[in-house]
Amino acid sequence: MHTLPRDKSDTLLLLGACAMVLLPHFLHLSWWTSLICGGLLLWRAWITVRGQRLPPLWLLLPLAALTMAGIYIDFRTLLGRDAGVAMLALLLTFKLLEMRARRDLFVVLLLSFFLLLTGFFYSQSILSLLWMMATLVLILTVQLSFQYTGLVPPLKQRLRLGALVLAMALPLTLILFLLFPRIQGPLWGMPGDAHGGRTGLSDSMAPGNIAQLALSDEIAFRVKFIDAAPAPARLYWRGAVLNNFDGRTWTQGQASRPAVDTVPHIQVASNLDSDLNPNSATAVRQQITMEANGQRWLFALETPQLAPTLEGIAVRLTADHQIRAARAINERVRYDVTSNLKPAPSDQISASSLQQALALPNDFNPRTQEFAADLRKKWPDDAALVSAVLSFFRHEKFSYTLEPPLLGRDSVDDFLFSSRAGFCEHYASSFVVLMRAAGIPARVVTGYQGGETNPVDGMMTVRQSDAHAWAEVWLPPRGWVRVDPTAAVAPSRIETQLSNVLPRSFFGNLLGGAAGQANWWSGLNDATALLRANWEALGNGWNQWVLNYTPARQMGLLRWLGFDGFDWRSLIILMLAIGTVAVGSVTLPLLLARNKSNPLDTVYSSLCAQMARRGMARNKHEGPGTYGRRLCASNSPLTPPVKIAVQRFLALYEALQYGADYGPANKPPAPLMAQLKLLLSQCR
Repeated sequence: MHTLPRDKSDTLLLLGACAMVLLPHFLHLSWWTSLICGGLLLWRAWITVRGQRLPPLWLLLPLAALTMAGIYIDFRTLLGRDAGVAMLALLLTFKLLEMRARRDLFVVLLLSFFLLLTGFFYSQSILSLLWMMATLVLILTVQLSFQYTGLVPPLKQRLRLGALVLAMALPLTLILFLLFPRIQGPLWGMPGDAHGGRTGLSDSMAPGNIAQLALSDEIAFRVKFIDAAPAPARLYWRGAVLNNFDGRTWTQGQASRPAVDTVPHIQVASNLDSDLNPNSATAVRQQITMEANGQRWLFALETPQLAPTLEGIAVRLTADHQIRAARAINERVRYDVTSNLKPAPSDQISASSLQQALALPNDFNPRTQEFAADLRKKWPDDAALVSAVLSFFRHEKFSYTLEPPLLGRDSVDDFLFSSRAGFCEHYASSFVVLMRAAGIPARVVTGYQGGETNPVDGMMTVRQSDAHAWAEVWLPPRGWVRVDPTAAVAPSRIETQLSNVLPRSFFGNLLGGAAGQANWWSGLNDATALLRANWEALGNGWNQWVLNYTPARQMGLLRWLGFDGFDWRSLIILMLAIGTVAVGSVTLPLLLARNKSNPLDTVYSSLCAQMARRGMARNKHEGPGTYGRRLCASNSPLTPPVKIAVQRFLALYEALQYGADYGPANKPPAPLMAQLKLLLSQCR
């Protein structure tokens, strides 16, 4: 089998390590950046295998300048997170084509370490950590491989040594993680694009916005119920309240004032009186772990009673029961909140809120306006009119779909009287417009509906596919009443998961089957669901205990260990003390083992040092026999007695070092070592 020369094999190993560093970044780099990085890696591998010369600088410099210009055109800056990572990836691959000295190798390795660290800007999951550790082992192996000057151990042995180096650093890493004083927020300001690309609900709603999230499996938040979990039909997770309508898009409008006292909500879906049962559960306590979404609101079951507490972030509860933070949520947060599913009624509403909840744009949706006027003549009572509109949705040929036809300028008219096919935002928007046109104050609420309980850890997972929109109407003396027109069209959407409601494609039927039907894939689906539940439970534990290791949790751990009342200075002293013990326990055995040199080598080195002082230093390529023949040659300046002592010394040394009876693994007998030292003294 053909074996590559050492320089080629080491270079290919370095290219493999760089590929592992770059691979996670290909998920978020632009297509042309990924293509150029991959092409440069392949180019460098081709040069290495073929033994060709590296490209000249006059070719590399213009190419590098063009790619930097491309980054600037893409991001309009070279300093942000995404622009900086793209630039580092390109610099790393270009540097591989410009490695002409040993210093260039260490530049590539340092760039690899730094670029590997930037992966945590995009993902801090368990898989990211495992990939990073595997890549670290390979980078350390590359660094060790280039350090060897003689015989190089096999790759498997070098990988084992790289893993050992990483394992030796883990105790100190764990101590620093647990005891280094933690602060709320990053150590420095993040670039402006550091939180771009978030998936989730926005602060506006237009036809198709929420439908785009319906196929996303990303997690919006997880919930741990302190009390019994409500029924699926009551799982409405309140987010933003939208009041302003321009004919197509709903927005929040002016900021809501803080809540002075509880503004009541009566939970209503397709039946206005369905949640007026006085025996219903009222208070539900939740512990919510919410993923970063780049928005300012927090989610809770309707209706939250008090604003939760977040470390380092001011939070308020508005009069329309939005939980709003003082800044955008750009990191995972955890908070406790209590919701009242059956608050007290109220018949008070301010004049400005009433005016805002009745406003409609001029010259939009004339058929809807006419239809609302006819309904008002037929149903003077507000509650009866609401029930009539729900009955209209229920009995007419409306359908619930992710792929509704496009709507024109009068989007509500087109939906109500032409297409009659839409997602939850279509139904919520058209219902609120109908209510306002009929003189009933109404508004749109966006959030999530439902959730999936993990059978492994009991946590409820709410995904982006659970995004939902519903309506609220003002009905004195009940107050703001939730009405979900989607429940009138597709009640199973509220009772079960979205996947059981929407029609499936041919491949969906082949793989998943219709609800309640068994197929060849169902058994594998069950196994996959169990595996997914275990993996998500593991991920939730990782989020709770590692990524959510806050200053409060750190102090709680110290109190649990018996260290109460610690300040930062005491914490640093404790960390340094334990860290010193950990480092000493790892390095001291290595130092002791290093100082235990072979006594034969010590004596032989003494002879070589003596001869070097006489001007006959041993060459690096000379073994004991070759060196001895040169020392005892006829032209050697040594005296005959010294030559005889040197010959005897080297003969005995070779027998002890390389002989079958002794060898380097066995300790030489004391009498022979004494004789060897005597011959060494005679060599003087």
